[in-house]
Amino acid sequence: MTLSPLPPPLTLAPGVSVVIPVKDDADALERCLAALARQTTPPAEVIVVDNGSGDDPGAVARRWGARLLYEGEPGIPAAASKGYSAARHAVVGRLDADSLPPPGWVAAGLRALAEHPEAAAVTGPGRFYDGPRHGSRLIAAVYLGAYFRSIRLAVGAVPLFGSTFFLRTAVWHEVAWSVHRWGTSLHDDLDLTIHLTPGHVIRLDRSVAVGISFRPFTRWRTLGFRFYRGFVTLALHWPADSALLRIRRRLHGRARRLVAALR
Repeated sequence: MTLSPLPPPLTLAPGVSVVIPVKDDADALERCLAALARQTTPPAEVIVVDNGSGDDPGAVARRWGARLLYEGEPGIPAAASKGYSAARHAVVGRLDADSLPPPGWVAAGLRALAEHPEAAAVTGPGRFYDGPRHGSRLIAAVYLGAYFRSIRLAVGAVPLFGSTFFLRTAVWHEVAWSVHRWGTSLHDDLDLTIHLTPGHVIRLDRSVAVGISFRPFTRWRTLGFRFYRGFVTLALHWPADSALLRIRRRLHGRARRLVAALR
């Protein structure tokens, strides 16, 4: 079931609306919001979407002046989508509750979009801030390198990384009706990638890197579930959105534009 999105706002103010879906992660959210408070370019608003937490992320959000929304449909796809649709500003910045953005994160996202006006979104990598003393950088490079390469091969486009990306809000409203907003077995960032591309460009820009948690690597079950969600998300869209068909459509579109320009 795909729920109907909220209608787009009539006007979007300049600046960044940072969206953070959260469930049972109030302590991590506290650290994330503290990091956002130290940005050299402050976000215009911060939207925390509580997805049925047993702790109290609402108290944390209020303490840091963030907008608090509630989403009763279980799963990050529903919570994140609700936040994007509620954004009042021209750019949506996305963080996980356990992301730690460096002080220049918002400024880097705006700069990257300005440098790539053709891009609908820019995304970046992550660096572990709580991993083992030795090897964390290598593990992050291998893990995220495998993610970006394998998903690019699978869908024929640079994928969004849900821990850090910036998306033009107007583009979100173009695809909001089509994204999947149910269940806990989907990767919301991969689903959004598939619905954005190949019609829209996503750029990988290392300047929008953030700190990410090593927690997925502390339990094999958690890490395995991440891979499972990736397979489920891809299977939901295949074969109509297989990489070969998507690349074929993209090349066909480029050829049509080239012919039109030569006439």
